[in-house]
Amino acid sequence: MTADTDDSRRVWVVDDDRSVRFVLATALRDAGYEVDGFENAASALAALRVRGAPDLLFTDVRMPGEDGLVLLDRLKAAHPQLPVIVMSAYTDVASTASAFRGGAHEFLSKPFDLDDAVALAARALPAVAAPQPAPEPGPELQGTEAAADLIGDTPAMRALFRAIGRLAQAPLSVLITGETGTGKELVANALHRESPRASGPFVALNTAAIPAELLESELFGHEAGAFTGAQKRHIGRFEQADGGALFLDEIGDMPASLQTRLLRVLAEGEFFRVGGRELIRVDVRVIAATHQDLETLVQQGRFRADLLHRLDVVRLRIPALRERRSDIPLLADTFLHRAARRLGAGAKRFDPAARAALQVLDWPGNVRELQNLCWRLAALAPGETITVADLEDVQAPAPGTVQAVAAVAGAPGGWDHQLAQWALACLQAGARDLHAEARERFDQALLGAALEHTGGRRVEAAALLGVGRNTVTRKLGPARKRR
Repeated sequence: MTADTDDSRRVWVVDDDRSVRFVLATALRDAGYEVDGFENAASALAALRVRGAPDLLFTDVRMPGEDGLVLLDRLKAAHPQLPVIVMSAYTDVASTASAFRGGAHEFLSKPFDLDDAVALAARALPAVAAPQPAPEPGPELQGTEAAADLIGDTPAMRALFRAIGRLAQAPLSVLITGETGTGKELVANALHRESPRASGPFVALNTAAIPAELLESELFGHEAGAFTGAQKRHIGRFEQADGGALFLDEIGDMPASLQTRLLRVLAEGEFFRVGGRELIRVDVRVIAATHQDLETLVQQGRFRADLLHRLDVVRLRIPALRERRSDIPLLADTFLHRAARRLGAGAKRFDPAARAALQVLDWPGNVRELQNLCWRLAALAPGETITVADLEDVQAPAPGTVQAVAAVAGAPGGWDHQLAQWALACLQAGARDLHAEARERFDQALLGAALEHTGGRRVEAAALLGVGRNTVTRKLGPARKRR
């Protein structure tokens, strides 16, 4: 692997994991960079004082001593123009937002593809000559239960977390799209919570839940006597959100007449209350969301094109739960534990068959449907261990749901049942090191199926399985050599 790079470009890799330092440094050297590795922040800072700043620095987050975010703060204080790429296996909103708030150039999720890391270095280095002011430090992170719902380790969720972390720092309008129940308000809340406006209010309004004749007053407020029943002044959501953020959910259902008024507020930052003559000025970041196709609504004349352009400065799409099935066990465990604690019930857990059954369901209601199911299980399941039978008792019957997947999940004839029978036979025959053999055969079968599905495209297969491309290559390589 080679690249047209300037040999004088120096790249530092800071990571306490020797294997990560070695493989990343090797890939960067192969691309033509001069690379040095450091096992902790202290050694990197000591080298910085003696040798000066490199042209680019990769740093892990969790390391003994000072972590990567502390190192990032120190580097940016002394060298604000130095691009720093933060690496971590813990890709959540708080981590990514902290990194971007500290001035990180990019956030690289572990495990990562070495080709992607080298390409990222190439993109970061041209920006060295264009100093950028360090961003102002934001507020302290606030741990909330809502933040815990933004859970995921699939590539789609990692990309979403990185986008939230970066966009939280920019005063841009954001349009969040996704099916009902995917967590659009949670994403909007995270964008606000990690932003410089976090000390200001976060006001949410579902425009589809308010009758059309009341929505104008709800948004902009009204004066006393503005209409029948308006006995006193009412402060609308825009004024309530002044200095903070206003989340407008289901924006596609907003009446056409209000779309015009909303457009003016977005353009000018000012409006009149209903029945009022005083011009109200506000400073509000608007975050909108919809499950509808707004472009189609524009073509149908039901949504203003100019309003769409105002709202759609940046678009974030939240994947449906069925698109990130490997996140389901962690979400389910979180919801079940939380529900049991709230209800004062004993701790409950899913058995392997029930866990597998949850991953096979299509979840048309997405994360909200899974959360509701866990609450029902916490309240109604009789034992500490949740089984497929418990799922059948509380899940509304529908073709292709729990009943249809029970056999696949763990009933006799399912793959895990066959695996258990194979393991028992091998152990009875005196086999040893069975775990290593079983894991290798499992990897070969799973990765082989993914490659067959994608026509041999490793990057696509890795993305579908939620692993790095190097993982696919490494696990398939030995098998191919033996053939």
